[in-house]
Amino acid sequence: MAWFWLILGGCFEVGFTTCLRFVDGFRNIPWTIGFLVSVGLSMALLELASRTIPMGTAYAVWGGIGALGTVLVGIWWFGEPAGAARIALIFGLVACIAGLKLVGGGH
Repeated sequence: MAWFWLILGGCFEVGFTTCLRFVDGFRNIPWTIGFLVSVGLSMALLELASRTIPMGTAYAVWGGIGALGTVLVGIWWFGEPAGAARIALIFGLVACIAGLKLVGGGH
């Protein structure tokens, strides 16, 4: 169950980085609320997962999921570049996250 919480926490990390784009100095209240809720849930789920999964592994996977998701949101929603090198590096990031899951211990 810890891996489920960790993956979900990584998804909320994507949520808070996406919201961060729109908070406008924390003056845009709906996006600011979305940011704060996403940060709180993301951190809480990371903490919950790290009770079972070694902290270094949990943090690396959580951050990797957030980075991967944020890059994909940037490409799909905001028209950021998606060149061959960038896509190859995204696949490398996915491989590293999967590798940490395989060797990371925990339940």
